[in-house]
Amino acid sequence: METKKEFFLECYKLGIIKFGRFTLKSGIESPFYVDLRPLASDPKILKNLANYMLDMLPLDNFDLICGVPYAALPMATAMSLESYLPLIIKRKEAKDYGTKKLIEGIYQKGQNCLLVEDVITSGKSLLETIPEIENEGITVSDIVVVLDRQQGGKELLESKGFRVHTLFTISEVCQLLQEEGQLTDDEVGRIKDFLAGNVVKFEEKKRKSYQQKIDSSNLHSKAKKLLEVALEKKSNLIASADVLTTKELHDLAEKVGPNIVALKTHIDIITDFDYDKTILPLIDIAAKHNFLLMEDRKFADIGNTQELQYSYGIYKISNWADLITSQVIGGFQSLDFFHNSGVIAILGMSSVGTLTDKNYRDEATKIAQSHPNVIGGVAQNELPEELLLFTPGINLDTKGDGKGQQYNTPEHVFRNLHTDFIIVGRGIYKAENPEQASLSYKIAGWDAYEASLG
Repeated sequence: METKKEFFLECYKLGIIKFGRFTLKSGIESPFYVDLRPLASDPKILKNLANYMLDMLPLDNFDLICGVPYAALPMATAMSLESYLPLIIKRKEAKDYGTKKLIEGIYQKGQNCLLVEDVITSGKSLLETIPEIENEGITVSDIVVVLDRQQGGKELLESKGFRVHTLFTISEVCQLLQEEGQLTDDEVGRIKDFLAGNVVKFEEKKRKSYQQKIDSSNLHSKAKKLLEVALEKKSNLIASADVLTTKELHDLAEKVGPNIVALKTHIDIITDFDYDKTILPLIDIAAKHNFLLMEDRKFADIGNTQELQYSYGIYKISNWADLITSQVIGGFQSLDFFHNSGVIAILGMSSVGTLTDKNYRDEATKIAQSHPNVIGGVAQNELPEELLLFTPGINLDTKGDGKGQQYNTPEHVFRNLHTDFIIVGRGIYKAENPEQASLSYKIAGWDAYEASLG
């Protein structure tokens, strides 16, 4: 069997400890987070873990073995198989049917049970678990733990008369990782402060300004243009033009044009659409007021079909749209044909019950990061800084519309999500005075952006 250090480094590759900034169940911010459940997915590591833990123990002292639910159950099972100690299982709560047992397995009163835990923090959960086992007439004298977070739990249990055996401590783990170049001196210092009970000072992540993003390399031409307009007009507002006629579209564009960086259209809802009468004047209005045109088409098909939808038909979107929106459900290559526009990927939606869950968002974001046509994404969460974040559902006056649409404030999305551009619909085009409403949103959005820069 490999050395204890080699064994831990194998475990570490499974992502069992993460370093950064984490809010614990107690509400305290911690510089590290421990989750040992992935160990159960590697049979070799689980077997070796069981043997390392058994080697620390006087096995003749025990008649039974029990894992604290749920993370320690696979560990206790592996230890039982390696040691031939009978396993009992403690439920989190008794069943309300059948035998209604809290402890499952074959045991007798008076037997001594070894309790297995994955991580020990304060020790309070163990002190709640032990009486439930001892109520069955079973004695618990020893506890074996994979990792001690060194936050008083081991000492508390030992003060109650229990023997606590720990395979690793967080200090030992940090030393191993520092030696391997996996942890910096600053990270180790924060962990030491945390363990000493001191207030941990985290380095605050600062968002990039629009100018800093412009200065970044490999910036898409449409992204650069949008950011330049934002700086020139001191606006990050995109107005949705969900109107039904050409006249309404042109009137709204004229009214809000001075205050916006882009006008978002659903061109296929225009009931009297005519390319020459609808689009050509709209292009002139956009040039007059210096804003971009964003067609919210939400393409969602295979690449060949999307190319036809983008370039042909009556709308000829490729001729006039600076920006277009597209789902990424068709995969990476489905985005290859949007040559004339910057693509804004739909990564998350603001409606209640949306199916864009975390797994979808993560995979879609990977595509957005790697595709050269994509400049950013529509999302309700923070995105990698190389992507521009466009956040819809912004409203100054209400929290929802009764139809599943949920609203955010500019302050929230710029401060907490590091939004780059806000998208406002009904708050502007349904307002009694769209021009004044757009000015209000422009000011609120810009103030929120500047405040978020610190």
